[in-house]
Amino acid sequence: MNEDRSLYPEHDENGKPIIDLESHKFLKLWQGPQHPGITGNMSLELTVSGDEIVESKTHVGYLHRGFEKLLERRLFVQCMPTSIRLCVAEPDPNEYIVSTAVEELGGIEIPDNAKWLRMLSLEMARLQVLLRGVPGQAGTFALGLGYQWGNYLRDLILDSFEELTGGRVYHMYIIPGGVRGNLPEGFKGRMLEKLKLIDEFVVKIDKLIFQNVVFESRAKGLGHIPKEWVDKYGVYGPAARASGVMRDVRKTNPYLNYDQLDFEPHVTTEGDVYARSVVRYNDLQMTVDMIRQILDKMPDGGDIRAQTPNVLHWKIPKGETYVKCESSRGEYGMYFVTDGSDKPRRAHLKGPSYTHANALLDKLLINANIADTAAIMVSLATCPPEIER
Repeated sequence: MNEDRSLYPEHDENGKPIIDLESHKFLKLWQGPQHPGITGNMSLELTVSGDEIVESKTHVGYLHRGFEKLLERRLFVQCMPTSIRLCVAEPDPNEYIVSTAVEELGGIEIPDNAKWLRMLSLEMARLQVLLRGVPGQAGTFALGLGYQWGNYLRDLILDSFEELTGGRVYHMYIIPGGVRGNLPEGFKGRMLEKLKLIDEFVVKIDKLIFQNVVFESRAKGLGHIPKEWVDKYGVYGPAARASGVMRDVRKTNPYLNYDQLDFEPHVTTEGDVYARSVVRYNDLQMTVDMIRQILDKMPDGGDIRAQTPNVLHWKIPKGETYVKCESSRGEYGMYFVTDGSDKPRRAHLKGPSYTHANALLDKLLINANIADTAAIMVSLATCPPEIER
């Protein structure tokens, strides 16, 4: 059977398809939101020629939206259960940026013990994301065994969150003034035992994924982000470090007690799906080590909260601030404005998903094969509520 080559476009010297929209045959396809390789409730409107993508448009789903305006209509204490919905997979950075913004504008200094407990919560949040995300990247190429291993170990970290905060997914542990509680008795020992299991998992995942010829051949060279695109497209976190640009707020602009930890984020230059997977794999190992350091350096006791006004009648002086931290996806910030009332005047989130999924993803998918769409998308680690916020 002769193949109809009219479905495949010619390409110019830069590799861009030459399409005559009036005479050429092309097709529109939707990938997601039901597709297992799609992030959350997002979907992609793809224009394809044969099995090659000519154009991509991101649709974020509109499931979680309007959170910035919701924050502006709530008391400061009521902002906490609202803000965590800005990223369901990793809610703890939202707790931190909102609480810290309130503290900066309200002139509140939190106890040192609370700083260590906040760091523990933030790194535990990063760990559970990476336990699912690192094997999840390979899972887009049907290597599902590692994904199941990662989900099991992630559940163990969620068990620890439940023990510490009472909640598995949403925690509301970091609050204005400090944290809600101290470590339960025996928590450190139980966490260290779980970290030993993760050490064993790290070795297995290296053999299953990074020594796997299928994953290597599919991922290398795919979804390449040149170094010069990092600033142009607003690339942050692991995606930026995989393209040779060191970006980690914990290192470049230390907050809490991160300057007391010994860590060095991994940087490589290849800039493809494989490189982004390697960077996150190293982040996984580094996070385990950082949690051990936090547990070792943490005070045995001490205050966990500063004294704050009555939360139902708390008015913050007029002012504005920008607070940022390092999420598993990169720089995560909140611009916060107060007008002297009991509610924020303006709350504006800056998350890497907005630029990664809206501008960068649509660019990376041009000329890609349909079969590689999910892998490229997952490698950018987007969180849809950050976009339609």
